Amino acid sequence: MTNLLVKLFVRDYKNIENEKVRTAYGVLSSIVGIFCNVLLFAIKAVIGTIMGSIAVVADAFNNLSDAFSSIISFVGVKLASRPADKEHPFGHGRYEYIAAFIVACLVIEVGFTFVKSAVDKIIHPEAVTFSVISVIILALSILIKLWLALFNRTLGNRINSTVMKATSADALGDVLTTAATIVSLLIYRILGWNVDGIVGLLVAIVVVLAGVNIARDTIRPLLGERPDPQVYKMLESKVEAYDGIVGTHDLIIHNYGPTRSMATIHAEVSNKADIETSHELIDKIEREVTRETGIFLVIHMDPVDVEDPFVIQWRKRVYTMIHDMDPNISAHDFRMVKGQDQMNLIFDIVVPYSYNIEKTHQFILDLEEKIRQIDSRCQCVITIDHSFGEDSE
Repeated sequence: MTNLLVKLFVRDYKNIENEKVRTAYGVLSSIVGIFCNVLLFAIKAVIGTIMGSIAVVADAFNNLSDAFSSIISFVGVKLASRPADKEHPFGHGRYEYIAAFIVACLVIEVGFTFVKSAVDKIIHPEAVTFSVISVIILALSILIKLWLALFNRTLGNRINSTVMKATSADALGDVLTTAATIVSLLIYRILGWNVDGIVGLLVAIVVVLAGVNIARDTIRPLLGERPDPQVYKMLESKVEAYDGIVGTHDLIIHNYGPTRSMATIHAEVSNKADIETSHELIDKIEREVTRETGIFLVIHMDPVDVEDPFVIQWRKRVYTMIHDMDPNISAHDFRMVKGQDQMNLIFDIVVPYSYNIEKTHQFILDLEEKIRQIDSRCQCVITIDHSFGEDSE
């Protein structure tokens, strides 16, 4: 069913890197969500009113909030597809995250509303009317919601959409809450216990938690989250694969929407190489990696000595020493200024975020002491960095 809908309504559906195709996927997801949720709301609202069940009515309005969420998702996807302009040179892709956050706020608001109603029903219980037809209809709604969850998860994974993945998670939560509603009705039918208010409260809590989880997942990219480790490794590997690149470090990936990313990386080249040749190589890597990955890449060139045996020996010695002291710490950009009475060892170290100022300072003191035990002329000039990608801890 999912593939059929995609083939019918998404032109060139396999070209998921194309912005227009991605927008078409978002529009399809939103329209299907609106239709299914409005239908479920109407059915459950009627059933819940006839039965006098707060759990069923709460579930109905949860579906209505999902319909509004789909409308907001539709608007967010359309806004996110707008091209870059003078004020927004990296496009409008983050509108998708904002739309998902608004969806989360709506879900949380609905949940709290029904927490209040459920508590009131617990304090002042009312009779519940059991109906086999009602239970059957609610069971059918579970099947619809389960399909909707799988539908959005499939599309969300296909185009890496935060909104669709959030919608899928919300739909799965609806499956659980509707199932709980059916259980409460069966308990009333079999045992005569009116647990409608209690189940309604549980349903409302699940709705609130679903909204909180969606909000958390959408706030992360807006704040600037750590990039996907696989993407991080992929970019490093692609740059380091070129002849003439000694190593890389300080890779930073900036996200401006699900399909819009920019990356900056420091690439080490031999300081003996012709500067124009190295610059031409850097330009080539930027163009090719950007074309292959869709990530706009900017490279900073760092010259390093790869020929002087004395420098190479000290670089290896210092890097090994750092690793032996703590495998979670790495070093890069090693340079030396050699003098008769003093040698300056200049390099950067990357420390985990778990290292506070005191611990970092102590590590540097211990490292400097070990280096001076080898040669008392050594003076260290160390810059502290943190990893913007993978953390070894």
